Amino acid sequence: MAETAAVSTGAESGDAVPHPLQRKWTFWFDNLSKSKQGAAWGASLRQVYTFDTVEEFWCLHDQIFQPSKLPANADFHCFKTGIEPKWEDPECTNGGKWSITCKQRAALDDMWLETLMALIGEQFDESEEICGVVASVRPRQDKLALWTKAANNEAVQMTIGRKWKEILDINEKISYTFHDDSKRDKSSRGGRYNL
Repeated sequence: MAETAAVSTGAESGDAVPHPLQRKWTFWFDNLSKSKQGAAWGASLRQVYTFDTVEEFWCLHDQIFQPSKLPANADFHCFKTGIEPKWEDPECTNGGKWSITCKQRAALDDMWLETLMALIGEQFDESEEICGVVASVRPRQDKLALWTKAANNEAVQMTIGRKWKEILDINEKISYTFHDDSKRDKSSRGGRYNL
């Protein structure tokens, strides 16, 4: 009762009590078209903002972080704070990613938002295995990728993939690619797991 009264009083006086998330998340931005020729991958990757409340998330999303607002060849990333959206990050190095392509920018915005809400709302049973999500805007088709930690754990990856499809409410095929496969040979990307 005392907590309810405190919250009500705070809201009535204009001092809304923030709603904390279970963990901190960080938005990153990368504009691949701005990279200098010969520069190492990730040279244009920039940490943008770290948030840990529902209110901060909505403010950022509504004002800035919608993929439809990105130029071609740019990426938005939202990763757990402390994990960089790079294969070389120790949390990502043995992982991989579930990917889906989007033919319409509006669909990418919707799937991005649904995925972000599922991540920060801890809707995945295997949330400790998830690193973050990347929205990639490209001239021909956009892509959304959900990065995970333990690529070799097929049971965990399939659970995450099924849940992601359920959250997105899609029937399209999604595929899982190991990061080490992606690093080796770009022509052989077919996915190790498919749903």
